Amino acid sequence: MAAKRLLDDSDHDKDQSEDKRMRRLPSFSTVIREAMMAKSLQNLFMALEPLLRKVVQEEVERGLMHAYGTRLLHRPSQMHIEAAEPPSMKLIFKREPSLPVFTGSKIEDEDNNPLQVLLVDNHNSLSSIPSPLKVEVVVLDGDFPSDDHEDWTSTEFQKGIVRERTGKRPLITGEVNLTLRDGTASISELTFTDNSSWIRSRHFRIGARVVPGSYDGPRIKEAMTGAFTVKDHRGELYRKHYPPSLHDEVWRLEKIGKDGAFHKKLSAKNIRTVQDFLKLLVIDSDQLRKILGVNMSDRTWEGTIGHARTCDVGKKIYLYRGPNCSLLLNSICEVTGIMTDDGMTFALNDLNRSQKAGVQQLVREAYQNWDGLAELDGMPNASVPLLQGYQGGMESLPWCPLSQESVEFEYEMGGFGEAGAPPNNLQVVFTSPAQNPTCLTPPIPWSRV
Repeated sequence: MAAKRLLDDSDHDKDQSEDKRMRRLPSFSTVIREAMMAKSLQNLFMALEPLLRKVVQEEVERGLMHAYGTRLLHRPSQMHIEAAEPPSMKLIFKREPSLPVFTGSKIEDEDNNPLQVLLVDNHNSLSSIPSPLKVEVVVLDGDFPSDDHEDWTSTEFQKGIVRERTGKRPLITGEVNLTLRDGTASISELTFTDNSSWIRSRHFRIGARVVPGSYDGPRIKEAMTGAFTVKDHRGELYRKHYPPSLHDEVWRLEKIGKDGAFHKKLSAKNIRTVQDFLKLLVIDSDQLRKILGVNMSDRTWEGTIGHARTCDVGKKIYLYRGPNCSLLLNSICEVTGIMTDDGMTFALNDLNRSQKAGVQQLVREAYQNWDGLAELDGMPNASVPLLQGYQGGMESLPWCPLSQESVEFEYEMGGFGEAGAPPNNLQVVFTSPAQNPTCLTPPIPWSRV
């Protein structure tokens, strides 16, 4: 009986041992859960490692400084090394971006060409390296660099980079990765996807740097444009042009809003383009000022005409044929030359006061008949200096009004006609130094003087 009990006890202990072993084996889900937890902890430790290293390093340095004071020689940081050794090469943008910049619109330089990145030395001479250089285009905060210092480090440049807002597309798209060959590369496609109103400075810069880790050599300083505002593309439909063109609608000028009060006043007088605006400004600026009305302040007026005057008037010349002379006018009705019937050309400054008054009246007539003027591709005989080969002097030209000092007026009929104009049968008696009077009929009617 005792032997049987011992056998039974042995079998029972064996079953219990097997049960314990089965219970100790983890399930598949437990294994996966523990593996994921271990991975998460590993990632956490890896993320915390740089912070812990920095804290430990600072504490050790603080302790050493407390123990040894200024006698301790610190190992210079990378930032100090960069500051002590200015780079011998740098990236630059050949031209600044054309302003204003709108979201969704292609960014070009001031000459309406693609932005270009150059590699230069300290003397701004084009430089190159043996192998192609990988460069990336980034967006910088408009406040970078602080205090406008030019000796930033790579670390400071990195901190100045602006990233897109949460949930938004990359802040800048297009050719953001370049390859410099022979020290130059063009950016044919570059577009902002977001405006700059959401950052404190309200301005962006475009930067370019060598792709970190792609180049093993002396530091190449990063490129950076000036600060500028990026506006929403919806404002592009109403933006001003800098400079405006002759055929731009007049509301493209500063202080004249599209369909605003000033725009409507100008349109009512058939002043629809910048060219129309400039022609009336030349002919009668007081009339133009009167059209715009008293609601336009003097400061606003100066801003508008200042912007208009930046317009390129081009090289086209218009010919107006008057009695015994012809006027050469540019695209905004300014006199560029006066031609006599024998082909001689004179400048407006060569005339005296009364002669200029006569020409001014001809200019008004040309303005009123603008659509009928002949167009020239340039100044006739432009290579011949004004007045070259003419010996008689301005006073002997038959079409020029005579100066008041040498003219005596005689009338067959007294009084003046309408608007104060002399009668058509006016005769002029020219008294020469020899007192030899000569009667002339003015080739330019005196109502024009």
